[in-house]
Amino acid sequence: MGLEMEPLLQAWSYFRRRKFQLCADLCSQLLETSPGHQETDSEFTVFQAAWSLKTRALTEMVYVDEIDVDQEGIAEMILDENAIAQVARPGTSLKLPGTSHGGGPSPAVRPVTQSGRPITGFVRPSTQSGRPGTMEQAIRTPRTAHTARPVTSASGRYVRLGTASMLTNPEGPFINLSRLNLTKYAQKPKLAK
Repeated sequence: MGLEMEPLLQAWSYFRRRKFQLCADLCSQLLETSPGHQETDSEFTVFQAAWSLKTRALTEMVYVDEIDVDQEGIAEMILDENAIAQVARPGTSLKLPGTSHGGGPSPAVRPVTQSGRPITGFVRPSTQSGRPGTMEQAIRTPRTAHTARPVTSASGRYVRLGTASMLTNPEGPFINLSRLNLTKYAQKPKLAK
């Protein structure tokens, strides 16, 4: 004599062990039995219990974990809710239709420099066009102020006297004496010490 579990209890055991397909198959067998073999002593019959358990098993089989959905797909990247519209909505633009003269660029599409300032045709002092691009270029440029300080204001606070000879070189010395103009600095009493 072998011990057999009652089919509904066996189906519940499969469900608890996350064997949802076996649980659904066993519940299907219970539901196929004739209703005459069902017990009717309680208000929740074996038929209803098997039906409820099968629905839960089928639901768990197709359940999508929210962790799997975290990855952003192509549609979410393309259809971004926070995207800014490329054109103005009709009736909201400040540009009046038909006012373009047709000559030259429109003021709304004026070309700009690298620094973002509009190109006007006038040369302004201390604009980006006159500035050297790197620290080394600023140090190596000739100066008329008789100082080793570069004229640029952006790099000026980091540079001290004699920096032309102190350009850091990974394989060379920190101070290059051959680049120092000793006669120039010897004429200035405070630097000659």
